[in-house]
Amino acid sequence: MFLKKVEGRRAVTLQDGSVFSQADLPPRNTNRWVASRKAAVVRGVIYGLISQEDALERYALTEEEFLEWLKAIRTHGEDGLKTTALQKYRQL
Repeated sequence: MFLKKVEGRRAVTLQDGSVFSQADLPPRNTNRWVASRKAAVVRGVIYGLISQEDALERYALTEEEFLEWLKAIRTHGEDGLKTTALQKYRQL
């Protein structure tokens, strides 16, 4: 079996016992940011799979954009990242 060499950790264990790995992160060239991809990036940073700086560089994100994703997840869960729910959650 061939394992691709990666910087940093290869996988982490989440609170629910599941394993989250580098392969679960979105591709570097992601252009369409759906809620599940945003959540994967935030999850990777929270659990120490990648650093926040690496995530910002890898996905060409601004710090403000990433912090908004983090705030949305902490406040409303993954549904808070959906663009269709922005108006709903901003009114609360």
